[in-house]
Parts: sequence; C-alpha cells; structure tokens
Amino acid sequence: MVSAGSPPRVAKRTEERWGSGVAAMPALLLHRDRVYRATASGPAPVMSGAGRPIEFYDIIDPLAAEHPRLFVVDLEAIDGRDPQLDLMQEVSREISLWVDAGVRTADQAIDVLVAGAERAVLSSARLNGPEELARAWSLSPNLAVEIELQDGTLTPVHPDWRAASAADLAQRVLTEAQVPLIVGFRAGGPDWPIVRSIASQAPTWVAGEVGPSHAPEIQAAGAIGGIYPLGDEIRHYADVP
Repeated sequence: MVSAGSPPRVAKRTEERWGSGVAAMPALLLHRDRVYRATASGPAPVMSGAGRPIEFYDIIDPLAAEHPRLFVVDLEAIDGRDPQLDLMQEVSREISLWVDAGVRTADQAIDVLVAGAERAVLSSARLNGPEELARAWSLSPNLAVEIELQDGTLTPVHPDWRAASAADLAQRVLTEAQVPLIVGFRAGGPDWPIVRSIASQAPTWVAGEVGPSHAPEIQAAGAIGGIYPLGDEIRHYADVP
C-alpha cells in the first residue's frame, strides 16, 4: 500500500480556498537561502517592498502557521552544487519538507532525509535510473518520485527506464518502489488524462501552475492535491520592509 505522506492537516485558510476534498502544498525555489520565483527568463529572486531579496528565514514562521508541509526546490543542488542541507535541517524543525535537491543517486536521497526532510523528491529528469530508485527504497520509504513533463511530453529520462510515456514510467517506478507520485508540468497547464492515467496507479499529486480553481479537476482525476508555486504572494508572508 502506497502512503501519500502523513494525513493532510490542511490549515483552515488553505481548506477554504481549495475545498475540503483536495490537499494543497505550496512550493518555493531556494538559492543561497533566498527565495526565488519562476519567470519566463528563468528563476528570479523575490524582492520585498523595499527592494531587498526575501530570505527563507523571513517567511518560514508564517508559512508554518498556515501549512502542514512545504515543497522546496533547491536550485543550487539541481545545478550540481552541494544541497543546502544545514538550512533544511534547521527549517525542518518548523515545518515538514518535501525536498527536490537534484537527487541522482540513492546516497543523495538519504542525505536529504538525514537533514530532516519528510520526503526526498526524486525527479525523473535527474535520477540515474531504476537501480538507484530501488536502492534508495531499500534504505528508506520516505521518498516521492516526480514525473516531469514539458508541454505534455515526458522529459528525457535515464535510458534504463525504457519508458515511452508518463504512464509507462509510473508503472516502472512502482515496480521498484511503492512511493507517492508527482506529475510535474513544466510548461503549459495540466494534462488531465495523463494525471488520471497515473493517479489510477498510486497516490498522486499535480505540480505546476495549479490553483484552487483546479480543485474540481484534481479531484475528478483521482489525485490527492496540488503542489502550487508561491510567487509574488510570498511577500504576504515576509515580515520585512
């Protein structure tokens, strides 16, 4: 039986926005302790009203007060540098973290978990094939696998997966590890038939440009909930000038 994580403890404000039947997990990008947002030209720092970069520590307390968990993308680690494990260790005392730290190997996944993450997120675009997933799973069940799509097409994956589609890849993943899945749409809106084909196999989250207006479609597709980006609204949480 695949667990989707601890039972959703959705904060009142989030539940009011998304509805009681759909979970919601905010996501943010981190680079050297600073919070970034996705733009058409690439990640850019989120600035306070006074024009200074907002740091993770500026927003973690109010975020933790509203949300049971947070999805964190470590941009430095994805670029091949060391993950921000010290930061994760400190912040994980305040809020549960699902962390995408550019994991390619089982050892890297375990490093993220030792740093305090609730789950290490393994991306199909970076993980070094099914062997590393099976090894990581043998060391810890606290994993999630994100299947990345670009404009509805599966992004290139390690050749050992031998998967022609997102649904094929989901099936291959589940033969190696009974983990929750994330369908991540990197461009364009969610493709709901793809979501349904994956959600029928395992507990599934939808990540990308999703929001409360997508809650009925998320529910109809059989998915657990949405992982949505915190953009300029991050300023709402930042108690800085």
